[in-house]
Amino acid sequence: MTTDRRIEDLLRELAPQVLGVLTRRFGDFATAEDAVQEALLAAASQWPADGLPTNPRGWLIQVGYRRMIELVRGEQARRRREDLVTRQDPDDRRYAPAPDEELSAERDDTLVLLFLCCHPALAPTSAVALTLRAVGGLSTAEIARAFLVPEATMAQRISRAKQRIRTSGLPFRMPEEAERADRLAAVRQVLYLIFTEGHTSTAGPDLRRVDLAAEAIRLTRALHVRLPDDSETAGLLALLLLTEARSPARTGPSGELIPLAEQDRGRWDAAAIAEGVALVTTALPRGPVGPYQVQAAIAALHDEAPSTDATDWPQILALYEVLDRLAGTPVVALNRAVATAMVHGPAAGLTALDALTDDPRLAGHHRLPAARAHLHEMAGDRKRAIADYRDAAARTSSLPEQRYLTMRAARLAADSSSAEVVNLGQFPSAGNGNCPRSTQTTEDGEC
Repeated sequence: MTTDRRIEDLLRELAPQVLGVLTRRFGDFATAEDAVQEALLAAASQWPADGLPTNPRGWLIQVGYRRMIELVRGEQARRRREDLVTRQDPDDRRYAPAPDEELSAERDDTLVLLFLCCHPALAPTSAVALTLRAVGGLSTAEIARAFLVPEATMAQRISRAKQRIRTSGLPFRMPEEAERADRLAAVRQVLYLIFTEGHTSTAGPDLRRVDLAAEAIRLTRALHVRLPDDSETAGLLALLLLTEARSPARTGPSGELIPLAEQDRGRWDAAAIAEGVALVTTALPRGPVGPYQVQAAIAALHDEAPSTDATDWPQILALYEVLDRLAGTPVVALNRAVATAMVHGPAAGLTALDALTDDPRLAGHHRLPAARAHLHEMAGDRKRAIADYRDAAARTSSLPEQRYLTMRAARLAADSSSAEVVNLGQFPSAGNGNCPRSTQTTEDGEC
């Protein structure tokens, strides 16, 4: 790893800690965030040439503090900041930490930032963006690229989120136990959204956004360390680890999508699977059982199976039925229908999918026609499968998924053409143009 890369990783790790110190001391999240960015820029330009300081964290705190003082004093002339400046009355002797001061609550500060960024008043997209900026250590430009929007648009989104937190008057502290449950649910949801976008991009040329998935796992792990007895947080961490463990086998040499049934399971991350299984095994008996624990249990069954055929589909179906009762969403119902097909046959799965056709929450979503295409293919109905694969490909903005669905349709179309040639007389001795009884026709249309 190059020196510049090591410095970049160190700055990303220290940024939320320094931001936590400045926000706690000054009580102004937005201005502290600006000051930390200035300190990070200074470190990025000086450290490669001058070397790392003895205490990098203390160095960043000092530089950030001085910049914070400049920003606060510079705003004294602005009428909208007069009250804030008067209340804060910045004083170097009061606020300045010693250069080698050790932080007594680094992890708590980071988690406080996480809870602050997941303020209930923020929309999920704004909370995700703000969390990545303040806690994940990503720049505005990096976040903008991750969400495929212009940098100026993302800057405005983050700015509005910070303004809403400022005007809320929310103190910089962990929520009281009475309110933590509601806030904790929002935190878990944001972490799950970050991971989901990183694991399977909703748009763009790449199937995955590795940085987003890694940040989600890192932050969830920190939350679990802080709340080791919270079974649903343990379930979320288990789910992320068990899902991410398959990532090495999800793409081919050219970045093409490889479905679960065709993946080389020897490439899965065995250590991540073991950790995820241990987490969910410990969390489930503690209760109460929540959606993330159930999803983790489903992921564990997939990860521990030696093959798709050897997967315990009846158990997976039973877990989806539990999940449907805990969190009945269209996506859960869709996955339950696929599991139904694996247990009771494609016709039963298709019947279950029919019940979702008119659900407005799936309108325009590619997952429904993609699932329908898969089940039609299982049933041997190539014509309908081809139409549904093409429909799904037209609905997704993810280029790898689009290519996979298009190629699936093309392969079925080619197989159908070959079968028609066979039926037109390639094997006249087989009687009535059919395959010999001893071989029968496979679902791929080959004898």
